[in-house]
Amino acid sequence: MKKTRPLTLYILIAMVLGVAVGYACHETIADKKLSADIAAHISIVTDVFLRLIKMIISLLVFSTLAVGIAHMGDGRAAGRVGMKAMAWFVIASLVSLTLGMVLSNLMQLGSHLGLPLPPADAATGLKTAAFTLKDFVAHMVPKSPIEAMANNEILQVLVFAIFFGGALGALGESARQLTNVVDQLAQVMLRITGVIMNLAPIAVFAAMASVITTNGLAILGTFAKFMGGFYLGLVCLWALLILGGFLFIGKRVFRLIALIREPFLLAFSTASSEAAYPKLLVALDQFGVKRKISSFVMPMGYSFNLDGSMMYCTFAVLFITQAYGIELSLGTQITMLLLLMVTSKGIAGVPRASLVVIAATLNQFHIPEAGLLLLMGIDQFLDMGRSATNAVGNAVATAVVAKWEGALDEEVVPQAADEKIAA
Repeated sequence: MKKTRPLTLYILIAMVLGVAVGYACHETIADKKLSADIAAHISIVTDVFLRLIKMIISLLVFSTLAVGIAHMGDGRAAGRVGMKAMAWFVIASLVSLTLGMVLSNLMQLGSHLGLPLPPADAATGLKTAAFTLKDFVAHMVPKSPIEAMANNEILQVLVFAIFFGGALGALGESARQLTNVVDQLAQVMLRITGVIMNLAPIAVFAAMASVITTNGLAILGTFAKFMGGFYLGLVCLWALLILGGFLFIGKRVFRLIALIREPFLLAFSTASSEAAYPKLLVALDQFGVKRKISSFVMPMGYSFNLDGSMMYCTFAVLFITQAYGIELSLGTQITMLLLLMVTSKGIAGVPRASLVVIAATLNQFHIPEAGLLLLMGIDQFLDMGRSATNAVGNAVATAVVAKWEGALDEEVVPQAADEKIAA
């Protein structure tokens, strides 16, 4: 614990300092162009940190997942784990979307905004035409594993790693040497991750300072009703996810939440689920989840179990319909919910993914896509909450699947867990 607590504290301090510095810059620099330039230069630090994460994420996912499947020994075990994980993902997705729909209808966040609405034909600049189920399914399978890794297509890397790890497991003793090499690659990537994570507080400071310098704190007041409602929805979703975990793993779920506080803060402050992935793996190691489960379920979760992002989709769509005074019947809302259920899968690799999914959904129901312009100014603040929620959802899902598989051991002492990553 001595190694993880200071970093968590430093991240919190960095967030506070970043807000303070960003607010000071925003208030003292009247020229918006100059403040935008300053914010852009500050954000270089965060950009470098996130690029370092992207540098390792594909090899980390591939090596840990391939070794995990190889250690399962046969394809049936991997298939069983995959089916259990997908069952949880589908249920969690439905809960997230339904909760968002119910709360949005109750709170009516888009009604009586008191703000000028963008013209219905205004362009958002989001490319939605190619975002279809057909293209998503075809895109799952990589044309080349090298290309998939180079482009950080996590879902494609996952598919290749499943085939690769399955083949290693099927070959058994004859592939033991190669399995050991891939295992060593995983350890190397985790060691590199430990070095990169030392930069997390600096990246968090830069991220907060940059976004506050550009937008200031006033924008939070303008959209306080919507943001407050959305974060209230996230709190309700966290409670449901924890309750779901409690039903299967008991009181230990509260220990899990304590262990993931660091990746939670990292995902929140950088608005990036990917930034939290390596630390989530280590937290699950310490919690007692066997690596063969966590290295399989976690990458799947990053493509199919983005609970926070899915809740945001329903909040945003209904916010826009309420803002434009469009009445949607319950049947239409349920149809929209089911459409979001399908189109939201695999959005992790799409830039501004949630916005793209929302824009595509609005087009399907002839709702002004321009309504998204109302939310783009605060999207960074909203993305922070949904990214952190995605981390919570995937941690709970992985622990539950491990429990189902009998692969949840007693908690590992911190020193043993830390050997897997140079913290």
